[in-house]
Amino acid sequence: MEATVVCVDNSEWTRNGDYTPDRFQAQSDAVNFLAHAKSQANPESAVGVLTMAGRAPRMMVTPTSDLSKVLNCTAQIEIDGDAVNMGAAVQIAHLALKHRPNKNQRQRIVLFAGSPISEEKDALVKIAKKLKKNNVAVDIVSFGCEAENAEKLQAFHSAVTSSDNSHYVSVPAGAILSDVLISSPVFQGESGAGYSGTGGMENESYEFGVDPNLDPDLAIALRVSMEEERARQNAAAREAAAQSGEAGPSGEENPATAPAPAAEAKQGAKAGEAMEVDDEDPLLQEALAISMQAIGDDVAQAGKTGQAAVEGDVSITDDDAQLQMALQMSMEGARQGQKEELDRASVLSVAARRP
Repeated sequence: MEATVVCVDNSEWTRNGDYTPDRFQAQSDAVNFLAHAKSQANPESAVGVLTMAGRAPRMMVTPTSDLSKVLNCTAQIEIDGDAVNMGAAVQIAHLALKHRPNKNQRQRIVLFAGSPISEEKDALVKIAKKLKKNNVAVDIVSFGCEAENAEKLQAFHSAVTSSDNSHYVSVPAGAILSDVLISSPVFQGESGAGYSGTGGMENESYEFGVDPNLDPDLAIALRVSMEEERARQNAAAREAAAQSGEAGPSGEENPATAPAPAAEAKQGAKAGEAMEVDDEDPLLQEALAISMQAIGDDVAQAGKTGQAAVEGDVSITDDDAQLQMALQMSMEGARQGQKEELDRASVLSVAARRP
């Protein structure tokens, strides 16, 4: 959980087109991706934006967990001034971090340097030591003038780092700035957790392209949607099979496809207890038994090892906690919002199967 202030270089030097499409736009894209990475790493993290050029450094937005404010802020930044005032900008960023609302957040400054730095090396080192004393980590991204600024920025980095909590990244001309930073320590963080990203940058090794460790709510919602879709498809297939003539020539059900009477009656009784229906309605009991059997079929198709109904709740004998939670959420939604619709559809299905 961090509070981060991103220092943006908005000097006239950033109009240079040696990065695609130019230094300023490449930097803006990298800042947006960085804000996404920080918010996904921990929803309680906060990001602020500060511009370094112009008459004086300007705090565009103080550290906030509202990602939309950061994205709107970066879209409003304009190129202004011939040079950056790195020393003053870093100290203002430190002041903003010092007054962060959540004192449990670690302090970090991400400094983008895309133009020549005018401050002396000794002055920068003095500021860096002050930041180190106050436990402020600084990530430095040097681009555009990386060779010219290398000595000053490396000295600054050496003075501010403590237990490798600060990082220095130099991006050569012609490279895509955001692509280089995504695989760098600036985005990976101290834990090396990485960035799953959005908009086509997901790690394809995860189911649905979403890392459940970074966004568990989205992963569960997608899993629930998948299970509900399977249930609908299975119900439609069974109804179509019943209407197409599963019954034999004598009008009796095919023994190979007919459910076992004892098992069906047992499932119907437990379903009736879970859904709080009238036990004296055998037709509705049978419909609910078929509904519960459909859920069991879905679990079996998902590769689960067992299915049981215990006191009205569905439990899965497997270590897949997320699937268990998804099924519980799906069942709870069925109980509260769709019970009448499910009962009515099941009764119609049973009526259609009877001679």
